[in-house]
Amino acid sequence: MREKSVKELADLILNDHSTDKEEEEALHLLIEKRLAKDVYVNKGKKITLGDRMADNIARFAGSWGFIGIFIGTMVVWIILNALALVHPFDAYPFILLNLALSCIAAIQAPIIMMSQNRQESKDRARSENDYLINLKSEIIIADLHEKIDTLLLNQERMVAKLNRLEKKYAE
Repeated sequence: MREKSVKELADLILNDHSTDKEEEEALHLLIEKRLAKDVYVNKGKKITLGDRMADNIARFAGSWGFIGIFIGTMVVWIILNALALVHPFDAYPFILLNLALSCIAAIQAPIIMMSQNRQESKDRARSENDYLINLKSEIIIADLHEKIDTLLLNQERMVAKLNRLEKKYAE
């Protein structure tokens, strides 16, 4: 028998046209099938240098350390150019500083977006894994609920039968 996916097993179980035997077999296959995956492990894929760099840059650019260094550098730049009365290397409108900030923003934005795209693919894999586990749990719980209902119904029938037998022998 070929390996069935969780979705195929769920469709078989939830399908109104399947027989009880097919449903039971599908349910047992579903129970035996291990779904939990470690989505944090790369499936044989090597992380490229660019991916590692994008993740590290995005991690650093989104930290308080970066903000502190950035503000400190800007303050030092402005003070050095404002106090250098003879020959400032970047006079008051700070055109060179604006150019540097624009270049940093132009380079930093796509790098952060690359890192976000990688994170989104990880989140998608995690979400799909959660969905499959939840689907499996829902089907198994529904089956257990149905079995408990059947047991309770059988128990009620047995109690009723015992009561009839007690009345019959009591007379």
